Amino acid sequence: MSPPPDPIARLVELLARAAAASRNDATAAALATADARGHPSVRIVLLKGADARGLSFFTNRDSRKGRELAENPWAALCLHWPELGEQVRAEGPVAPLDDAESDAYFATRPRESQLGAWASRQSAPLGSRAELEAALREVEARFAGGAVPRPPRWGGYLLRPDTLEFWRSAPGRLHHREAYARDGGGWRVTLLQP
Repeated sequence: MSPPPDPIARLVELLARAAAASRNDATAAALATADARGHPSVRIVLLKGADARGLSFFTNRDSRKGRELAENPWAALCLHWPELGEQVRAEGPVAPLDDAESDAYFATRPRESQLGAWASRQSAPLGSRAELEAALREVEARFAGGAVPRPPRWGGYLLRPDTLEFWRSAPGRLHHREAYARDGGGWRVTLLQP
């Protein structure tokens, strides 16, 4: 059977299957970035969108990942679903999403998460937990009874994959691997050795 021609549509379908099969958040993805010197770091983010434009996630832009993406706007994402025996890797350039899209997503977050985005200076040193809790109380008072706007330092990113690889486990570690690479306006698919 030939691989489907559109890897993004394939990923969207796989995310739906994973959400139905997994006890965990099927959108959890390892995001790898690197600083200007090429020193890598990786952490888990939640994939919040997958469409023809690419793959989106949101974070504090002053965080380590935000600073690294400003220095070196390339990243890799990996989603793994043990229940399905499948994973997807995506690599490519990353750009900030516009304010309107970041505002729209921020408005859907639980109020506690919105307030936390204001209180936390993500990745900065923290003197004590009490310091963070005091910052949260301050923001709760500041926005008491009203909507919580998106902090200027918080927003979305779009990874526009140059490559996506779909991996499915198989007996004897003879796994199925299908790599998609951008080719003009479409995709070229290559089967890879396990």
